[in-house]
Amino acid sequence: MKLFLKIWPLLLLSFCIFMKAQKTPDSVLIKKAMLEIYDNPDNAIKMGKQLLKRSHDVKTSLSLYKVLSTANIAKRNFEESLKYIMKAKELSKKTNDPRSHAEVLISVAIQYQQMELFSKSLETLNEADQYIAKIPNKNPLKYVETATSYAIKGMIYKGQSNSEIALEKFLISILNFEKVPVKKTTNSNMSVVFYNIGYCYLNLNQIDKAQEAFVQSLNYARKNFSKSLEAFALKGIAEIHKKKHENQLAITLLLKAENLCRNTRDLILNEGIYKELAENHLAMGQQNLYQQYNKKYLEMRFKRKQNELKSINQVIDNHNEETALKSKKLKSYYRYIKIGTLLLGGIFIVILLYAIIKIRKQNKNFHKEIQQMIRAS
Repeated sequence: MKLFLKIWPLLLLSFCIFMKAQKTPDSVLIKKAMLEIYDNPDNAIKMGKQLLKRSHDVKTSLSLYKVLSTANIAKRNFEESLKYIMKAKELSKKTNDPRSHAEVLISVAIQYQQMELFSKSLETLNEADQYIAKIPNKNPLKYVETATSYAIKGMIYKGQSNSEIALEKFLISILNFEKVPVKKTTNSNMSVVFYNIGYCYLNLNQIDKAQEAFVQSLNYARKNFSKSLEAFALKGIAEIHKKKHENQLAITLLLKAENLCRNTRDLILNEGIYKELAENHLAMGQQNLYQQYNKKYLEMRFKRKQNELKSINQVIDNHNEETALKSKKLKSYYRYIKIGTLLLGGIFIVILLYAIIKIRKQNKNFHKEIQQMIRAS
């Protein structure tokens, strides 16, 4: 009995902890999945799929589709990413919330931007901006969506080698992210934007400003303990040292970046790290290491191109479906116009015939009256 009394409180405590764990809100689990996106995308996908099975709320489902899409982008699996974001786009038609529409459209734009379909991405962002304008000014989420929209525009212009215009967009993005009250939610985004700012300055040969931006990117990545974003920032700093012919220091930073992103499966990040490692070893005359890393770089590049090709085929299929739907709607619209025109034409002819008959009848009556007046006179 005494043993039972000793064990009972422990059993009760274990039961309470179990019940508390069972009642973890889905919103908390979604946030946890979002934090896993860059460093452990496979786990984020696993959590997202599990939560999606029991989700019956439109907004929750939209958030989960975004998690699944973004996690697949992190893996550079564009085909899967596109599949989920298109489901989100279809589901968003069931809500009137402008923020939900803006969020989904921005995710679609990110997908197109990653695939270098820049005109399609800008077109989608313009559509998203219309919904952002409808979000109340007091809502801090308006700053988040505005900042994200400008960040993607900046990436598009950077991809088109328009570094000056890209910088303008990125700086507007930073200003909006800084207005968000809860800074923890924007640290990862700030890291990404400063990383891209760094490359804009690097393209403009403004080395000191580029280094400042990469260091800022590194600091924001560390605030959120994001290993993959830290790896991106280290790769950027390594490029600065390569420019200064400090190849051994660049290699040290790149090896650290490689170790940080070991679990992310980010093809673009790994491709960039291996490319830089190959070039730095070549500059130091280390042919064996150059060939080793150049081979890895080419393998990653091939995998990325294969993924992009699959995704482009998917985009073409989606575009064909949208075009067919629009064509069907136009045919239906013009059919109704044709029917309407025929009906109006028929009514007009009836009215015209009625008017002609009426006028003829009146003319006959006038003619009779005139004849009677002539006879009477």
